[in-house]
Amino acid sequence: MDKLKLYVAGFLALIIGIAGFIVWKWGFWMLIRIILSLGFLGLTLMLAFFLALTIYAESWKYALLLLPFTIISGYATYLSITWQKLKVIGGIILFFIAVLAFGIWYISEPDLSITDRFRSAEKLERMGKYKQAARKYEKAGNYLKAAEMYLKLGWLESAAWAYEKAGEYAKAAELYEQLYEKEKDTYYLKEAHEYWKKAGNMERAAKALERYAQEEPWFWEDVAKLYEELGNQEKAREAWMKALEYYKGEAQEEGVFWEDVGNIARKLGMEELAREAYQKFLEYCLKEAEEDPMWWKHVAEAYEYLGEKEKAEEARKKYEEYRQKIMKSNEETSNFPS
Repeated sequence: MDKLKLYVAGFLALIIGIAGFIVWKWGFWMLIRIILSLGFLGLTLMLAFFLALTIYAESWKYALLLLPFTIISGYATYLSITWQKLKVIGGIILFFIAVLAFGIWYISEPDLSITDRFRSAEKLERMGKYKQAARKYEKAGNYLKAAEMYLKLGWLESAAWAYEKAGEYAKAAELYEQLYEKEKDTYYLKEAHEYWKKAGNMERAAKALERYAQEEPWFWEDVAKLYEELGNQEKAREAWMKALEYYKGEAQEEGVFWEDVGNIARKLGMEELAREAYQKFLEYCLKEAEEDPMWWKHVAEAYEYLGEKEKAEEARKKYEEYRQKIMKSNEETSNFPS
């Protein structure tokens, strides 16, 4: 048993022990009296705190709402401590239970008025209250009708969410594409791509991702791979070429991307460019290895790309020596004296 469970068990045992002692010494009703007194005192202090806060914030509406509850709770505290008018105490308890139940019921549908809560979704729809009808349809699990209501309101994103919940992924994808046309936010293209995939329409998924990559070019590689899966070699090659151009630009800023340039160039049959890129990747790795021996692993990979097996093996040995040294150092630092 961990310490937290031990503390909780100890605390519960203490409370039960105190309750048992009170019943033994003064009787069961004394225990009820103490519980009610402490309970109403805590509630009164909490309500008083929020009342003071609303008055300080000059939020008179909420202050007037809290004031009667604070007074009633304070009166119940007094009655509990003095142990008189027990029927009144019982009535106050029922009153607060009713208020709590009403609050939970009201919060469950915050967008609906009191009267709308008693109307059916169909009735609300006929009245033209599409927002309220949508909430009712959602609660009933009828997400297709909820989506229909959201479309009437022009709330495309909410409609897309409802279609997703209904398992109508193609309709959700279409709406995300419409949202992109309207908002020009690439997030919607990414969502459209995901939902076309869920709908099993990989062709439309690829087109959505292609449009996304036009603005977020680091996704051209994913576009190329998707077209390869679809067997569309022409579109795949176009995407690989765009990915190549993107990585060439990035490699000018950060040399580690020369590896990507080399891999894509080799894939496209551009052996001269591939070798040139791998050579630059090697130079970058050698420079990094001077500061961080962990890079000998990548030096070995670069030599492998260039077909220089012996140098690759030498680099791999240096990396392995470094790795063993680190492991030994970790073992020594972890063996503390007893």
